[in-house]
Amino acid sequence: MPGTTSTAPGAPSAGTSTGPPHPRRWIALAVIAISQLMVVLDATIVNIALPQAQADLGITDANRQWVITAYTLAFGGLLLLGGRIADYWGRKRTFIVGMTGFALASALGGLATTGGMLFAARALQGAFGALLAPAALALLTVLFTEATERAKAFAVYGAIAGGGSAVGLLLGGVLTEYADWRWCLLVNIPVAALAIAFALPLVPESRAHGNTRYDVPGAIVVTAGLVSLVYGFTKAAEDGWDATATLGFIAAGVLLLAAFVVIELRSNHPLLPLRIILDRNRGGAYLASTLIGAGLFGAFLFLTFYFQVVLQYKPLEAGLASLPVTAGVLIAAGGASQLMPKVGAKPLMVGGAVLAAVAMLTLTQIDVDTSFLTLLLPAQVILGMGLGFTFVPLSSLALVGVPEHDAGAASATLNATQQIGGSLGTALLNTMYTSAVAAYLVGRVPNPVNQIEALVHGYRVAFAWGAALIVLAGLVTLVLVKVRKEDIPTGNTVHMG
Repeated sequence: MPGTTSTAPGAPSAGTSTGPPHPRRWIALAVIAISQLMVVLDATIVNIALPQAQADLGITDANRQWVITAYTLAFGGLLLLGGRIADYWGRKRTFIVGMTGFALASALGGLATTGGMLFAARALQGAFGALLAPAALALLTVLFTEATERAKAFAVYGAIAGGGSAVGLLLGGVLTEYADWRWCLLVNIPVAALAIAFALPLVPESRAHGNTRYDVPGAIVVTAGLVSLVYGFTKAAEDGWDATATLGFIAAGVLLLAAFVVIELRSNHPLLPLRIILDRNRGGAYLASTLIGAGLFGAFLFLTFYFQVVLQYKPLEAGLASLPVTAGVLIAAGGASQLMPKVGAKPLMVGGAVLAAVAMLTLTQIDVDTSFLTLLLPAQVILGMGLGFTFVPLSSLALVGVPEHDAGAASATLNATQQIGGSLGTALLNTMYTSAVAAYLVGRVPNPVNQIEALVHGYRVAFAWGAALIVLAGLVTLVLVKVRKEDIPTGNTVHMG
């Protein structure tokens, strides 16, 4: 998601020193930053390519959301396991394997001949990204042991990760318009090759000691449960909410998620220690993060289609037209960092949710010929500001009262909730969209004018549902979060795409 923030998983506190600094640490930082840029680019570069990919591969409206959700489900579902693998298998080794796998999955996606092949490639990208992202962050904390240098390293990493979403929008537009949508995936191959070539001689190996067992059953069950839920939402778009298949997959998803909770309670080495989420403030933060992710991921998807299908923007124009969200994030994130020590996390998060909901409700006013300057530009800037004011305090709330040995899991859980919320929200909003389009066309003459009107009606409905999810996130924050401003931890935060 463009511009969201999270505390670095596994980062020791700023004052921790774990040994002498590595002599090639700054060159290694450049290599790690390249990897992060690649992962963040993929969050937005594919959005711009999606309309052309859908047309080229004959993907239905009900199924197109799998291009987004296959990636975010695999990434979010496997992120905690990926962090543990990186710590105990070796961070450099995990980094290299993650980078190699990400490049191969990108090649598979770029050469896809069917929608199913593209969905599978995106799922593989997410799985290898779940290895790559925590390994990269863990390497940073090992390489930079001095507090001032560590702060600089995380600032560089955060700037690249935060700006990567904007670069993705522009690069996606350029590649889709002047080359082919496939290059939005194939571009990862030379980037990964460059990073691997430098990482092998420059990045040192490191690993944690202690319990090296993995909660593989937990990772499989939670990912299967989430996939089942999303598939249930997709079946609702095709067969209706009361269809046997729809209800069956949703019920199976809920049961699998319940089984995941049981596994975590009984495991000696849980993927997600439940004490992390049972705290009132942290639980509220994670639930709010999930709901905001659900409301926003779908919004970005539908804006892309609105720009390219209805307003007939070229891909590069659509990329440029999406940049105001990033600008809003950058404006608000700086202000939130300054305000949080003075007013605390809760007022900023509630205010951010209000701004984001207002922006989404503004987007429900779109028409077939809406002016960019008078409605779309201000709505996107306000949406970005809502994001910035929400996610900066969220990253700190995720660590309130967390013991140091749980810090990595707590911050990785925040990243996972954003991805999982985005997966479920994209599927849900896409289902609401397709149902609204079908309902609009009932009894109307199937001509081009009515078809475009139906699409716009569907987008408006999707934005309204997105606004409702964001309002719900604000209410969750209002009711559950009771933390005082003096309880908020300080430390390094980095932007996650």
